[in-house]
Amino acid sequence: MKITSVKKGSIAENLGVKVGDQLLKINSEIVRDDIDFRFKVTEEDLSVQFRIDGILQDFQIEKDFDDDLGIELEEFKILSCANDCIFCFVDQNPPGMRDGMYFRDGDFRLSYLHGHYVTMTNMSQRELNRIVEQRLSPLFISVHTTDTELRQKVLLYRNNKDDHILSKLKFLVDNNIELHAQVVLMPGINDGVHLMKTIDDLYSFYPRLNSLTIVPVGLTKHREGLQKIDIVTSDYAISMMAQLEFLNSKFRADNNRPFIYFSDEWYILSNMNFPKIDYYEPHDLIENGVGQVPKLLDDFEIQKKDFPDSFSSPREFSIVTGKLMAKTFRNQILPFLSKIKNLKVNFYVIENDFYGSMVTTTGLLTAKDIIANLKGKPLGEAVWTSYRILNDEGTLTLDDMTLEQISEKLEVPFNVSRDNIFEIFERDIVG
Repeated sequence: MKITSVKKGSIAENLGVKVGDQLLKINSEIVRDDIDFRFKVTEEDLSVQFRIDGILQDFQIEKDFDDDLGIELEEFKILSCANDCIFCFVDQNPPGMRDGMYFRDGDFRLSYLHGHYVTMTNMSQRELNRIVEQRLSPLFISVHTTDTELRQKVLLYRNNKDDHILSKLKFLVDNNIELHAQVVLMPGINDGVHLMKTIDDLYSFYPRLNSLTIVPVGLTKHREGLQKIDIVTSDYAISMMAQLEFLNSKFRADNNRPFIYFSDEWYILSNMNFPKIDYYEPHDLIENGVGQVPKLLDDFEIQKKDFPDSFSSPREFSIVTGKLMAKTFRNQILPFLSKIKNLKVNFYVIENDFYGSMVTTTGLLTAKDIIANLKGKPLGEAVWTSYRILNDEGTLTLDDMTLEQISEKLEVPFNVSRDNIFEIFERDIVG
């Protein structure tokens, strides 16, 4: 692994290690990535092999348990997914996007580090053993169905054989690895009796398999040549939501927590009220779309007392969202903001032309659609939306524009918040 940073005065610097050198082994074991490094470096007696200026050098190091070597390593190469899932969002991207938008991540390390869901179809016993040895927990597993024949039809994994998903899950939970599972639900495909079998199979691993999230399939207008999948309609969402109470009474969890969660889209599509925020505690799943809206509303309710009653002079700004959040804002946020004297809040719902009208989440809006929808409209002093429109680095939209470029096009500052309305006021845009 290439070394990208060496801390001044560190053990590594004192050994002559420099940026660009390589860390090869610790205690005779190859260092495959940063997780390997963090796991192995906690030993107090280390045998470390570097390649310094192209020359192999071995060192014996004695240190305290919590002492680091003082180096940072290059990012590891991400393992790709072994599947060709019939609903995969990557396949529904239009042509002409940056290369990374067409990469299918199937790396269990990113599941551990960032909560990404992985299917485990190509996970080897060696990788399973590593997960247990290094206590890479919790992990987030996309299951979709536990029926072997249906899994092959839905996931289309490359070896076209039984991937032994239940055996892999059992190995992990038997070794005390915490798991969270997910099902992307497709009407008429993996619902009904198939869904009940999947839930029943996964519940057998509770409590180590701590939760099951059910998510409606997301479809874009770019499905030419792909298998037909029915959209999740409002009526379908209502029918699914009617089953939730029964499901969680049948498949009970401890500590008054549900085992089965429906993602936020179900509540909005079915026009049903969200549970209170403590329903989602300890918020294991918020970044995966379970409880994001209740968290936003709960934070807003708590912070209401901190908003100003008025401004000494007229102020104005705009908020933009996708269609999915429109009703939530209009009913539960904008009425309160409208009571602040000398403040005008413009609220605009952005039509998603890039992916099509079936895609309604704010996080999948492009800069070009935002700009096109806001053209010629009053915007005030600034425009705000969710940080979820940006990549993980917080630098680019899906269509490769920066916040600065959007601001130039709109001729007002374009900002993102961490799904927190009061942040607009805290950052003095209107305060």
